[in-house]
Amino acid sequence: MSRTTEPVVVIVPGLRDHVEEHWQTLLANRLTEAGRTVCTVPPLTQDQLSREARVAALAKVISEVDGPVVLVAHSAGVITTVHWSQWHEADVRGALLVTPPDFETPLPEGYPAREVLDANGWLPVPRSPLPFPSIVAASSNDPLGTVERVAHLARAWCGRLVELGAVGHLNPASGHGPWPRAEELLRELELG
Repeated sequence: MSRTTEPVVVIVPGLRDHVEEHWQTLLANRLTEAGRTVCTVPPLTQDQLSREARVAALAKVISEVDGPVVLVAHSAGVITTVHWSQWHEADVRGALLVTPPDFETPLPEGYPAREVLDANGWLPVPRSPLPFPSIVAASSNDPLGTVERVAHLARAWCGRLVELGAVGHLNPASGHGPWPRAEELLRELELG
């Protein structure tokens, strides 16, 4: 990719990868239409629950960018990003970390069990300060993580907590598609 001074937006999806009506997909489309360079971590074709494979996929995307990046992660993509930050360096200007799941407590039925997450390398979730600025967005009624647990993670990562109110897991299943506030929070990160 060509060198740019405006950060490349790197979209880091959760375990369910890309969903057409998801706010991340819609955000990527809007930013691309506005002339921004956007890269999305591609879906895994094997080892879909492997933290190592997801971190490697993120590392590959970032390594192909010649210049600064800003990360936009949702759900397990947040945990992927935090694990990535423990072992990799790059010119990351900031990260928007939206509704991280609490992998350390049992998730609702239909989601991986804690034992499965542990066996696939997700636990423990890193608690080290991130080496770049971050905004951690929390929902007051997220079935995958309480606002208190997300606030704890935000403090550990030295991120700024933004409480979104009752938005569920901020995904199509919770009735959300477009999320205009993502662009506002992204601008805040880029302006520093």
